[in-house]
Amino acid sequence: MPAGSNKKRERQYEHIKDSALDRGESRKRAEEIAARTVNKERAQHGESKTASRSSIDDMPASRRGGQRSHSGAQGPTFDQLYNEARQRNIHGRSKMNKQQLASALGH
Repeated sequence: MPAGSNKKRERQYEHIKDSALDRGESRKRAEEIAARTVNKERAQHGESKTASRSSIDDMPASRRGGQRSHSGAQGPTFDQLYNEARQRNIHGRSKMNKQQLASALGH
């Protein structure tokens, strides 16, 4: 469970984790999905001290409902791809467009 969360977020974490386990995800993957979702919700509601721009500006998971899961719709957003490229330290990312970022990341 993410540090600094309240009882509501703990219940939310357990619910998401249990749902992922019911879908057949491994325990480690279910915990990762739950933690990411709860952390994003905390960021969007101003409950966390730090948050990425994509966490704050993106549509809440409850409204999105899997629209961008896997490669549905248009796949991950430019901001999501850019953040992943930054984390992987891909050089030249600031000059890349969405398609180039996806290609550099192997999506």
